[in-house]
Amino acid sequence: MEALKEMKCEACRRGAPTVTDEEVQRLLPEIPEWSVAHEQGIPRLVRTFSFADFGAALGFTNEVGAIAEEEGHHPALLTEWGRVTVSWWTHKIKGLHRNDFIMAAKTDEVFAKR
Repeated sequence: MEALKEMKCEACRRGAPTVTDEEVQRLLPEIPEWSVAHEQGIPRLVRTFSFADFGAALGFTNEVGAIAEEEGHHPALLTEWGRVTVSWWTHKIKGLHRNDFIMAAKTDEVFAKR
């Protein structure tokens, strides 16, 4: 995970290739608490983080939102009492890109610092 969280997201344009199944299998162990889920036929990296209360969950949501803005790559965030579900995928290519793995690692880093 160290290598991923130190990387910057690259600009992703329509038509950019999605990661291959082999790349997914190589990158997923670097973010072990994430899983690949398919929603509406689109693979996404998904993880649910637990918190003591809504305020802590909201604070985490805001921190993830700040790094998303900084990197120009944005997740789906579902903030509830005591938990936040984060989903990363690349909208322009309707699939997973290396950027999604980078951002998942950065999200883990935000959580670890709390």
